[in-house]
Amino acid sequence: MDSQSVKTTWVGGEDRGYDGGKKVKGRKRHLLVDTEGLVLKAKIHAANVIDQEGIKRLLDGAKELFPRLSHLWLDTGYRGEDKGRDWVEKVLGWSVDLGERPRKPAPEKVLKAWAAEWTKEGKKVDWHKLIPPRGYQVLPRRWVVERTFSWIDQNRRMSKDYERLTETSEALIYVAMSRLMVRRLAHS
Repeated sequence: MDSQSVKTTWVGGEDRGYDGGKKVKGRKRHLLVDTEGLVLKAKIHAANVIDQEGIKRLLDGAKELFPRLSHLWLDTGYRGEDKGRDWVEKVLGWSVDLGERPRKPAPEKVLKAWAAEWTKEGKKVDWHKLIPPRGYQVLPRRWVVERTFSWIDQNRRMSKDYERLTETSEALIYVAMSRLMVRRLAHS
């Protein structure tokens, strides 16, 4: 599950806001996807609604809609007390994994000092192993929902939010995913 902020056009309508984190004026799409990346549920709202509140709107009634669903993968934006993760675990009773990035390593001097202290205590430690790998690292399960956003954005009508009503935008997400699934069935 994740959200995406989308610019809106000059067309009027309600539920528009400014997402200060992404610097986007428009709406936010919240998607609940399965492990293959196919949309289970979508919710559109103003971009100024924070993710922790958006997850509550998205998952409203999801327990009845998806009785077999018991686990979610979320990004770190949903961490915190009574925020996304905590709310899902308390209210819905589902387990949650946060896709957290590895922490920044301590400076080399500090790692060497730690290794020296541990050596004094009788523990042999190679300080090179304390340094996490450098470069880009794929977060587990994070790419699934990001790929879904990419699939949706490949439809020209979904590149921006052109609609007056959020319900129309939600319907277009379901149409885009239905189109994708029908194409896959036709190829197989």
